[in-house]
Amino acid sequence: MRNSLTALALVGLLFAVPAVAAEAPRGDAKFIKEVAGGNLAEVKLGELAQQRAASDSVKEFGKRMATDHQKALDELSQLASQKGVAMPTALDRGHQRRYDKLAKLSGPDFDRAYMKEMVRDHAKDVKAFQKEANAGKDPDAKAWAAKTLPTLQEHQQQAKQVYAGVQGKSNPSALPRQK
Repeated sequence: MRNSLTALALVGLLFAVPAVAAEAPRGDAKFIKEVAGGNLAEVKLGELAQQRAASDSVKEFGKRMATDHQKALDELSQLASQKGVAMPTALDRGHQRRYDKLAKLSGPDFDRAYMKEMVRDHAKDVKAFQKEANAGKDPDAKAWAAKTLPTLQEHQQQAKQVYAGVQGKSNPSALPRQK
């Protein structure tokens, strides 16, 4: 009986070890959580843009944000599950404040405020994804960041162009930078 219990304990340890080994290092887990919250916000704000924007280009940008960031959120959910990282199910306080502020606007005022937010947000996102892709400790999180980065860079360029359009400027390089 004692040998049976020892054998069961060893089998239990064998199953426990892969779960521990799959956990993401603290910095990578923080990246996953923050990015998940950001993606959730991008989806909700993109949906809001489709409802509130006056400009077709802003509506189309919002549609792309909702679609692309939902896809990224779905992929990230799988990664988070593998790494034992809890995913947010609602907007955090900061994202909720931004959403509420934008939800009070419509038409051209919404267009300018939303696109300004998207330019700043994507500048911050690109920087965070570059950092994770270059210096992340978890190989899966690092690979996902590297794979997703080109899409975010496209979003960043498109956000600058659309923002320039709603501002009546033709030079996207004269746009606000991340604070």
